[in-house]
Amino acid sequence: MSEVTPDVVILPDGRMDAKNAAAYCGLSVKTLAMKRSSGTGPKFIKIGRVFYRREHLDEWMEKHGAASTAQARQIP
Repeated sequence: MSEVTPDVVILPDGRMDAKNAAAYCGLSVKTLAMKRSSGTGPKFIKIGRVFYRREHLDEWMEKHGAASTAQARQIP
């Protein structure tokens, strides 16, 4: 991803909290939490709070990209 929304705060080591990770992915915090709970979301780190690494979010979004809604239904 080449552009980052100015409202997204990324820590110097590339981590984001759940709120910023959700904004980065264009999801709600609740949707990201549900994906984390079901195991269908991006990799995360839990150190007291949940964090996501930017590269993991980018990998997850790339993997789950689709060219059509029919194709999107087939992505696990």
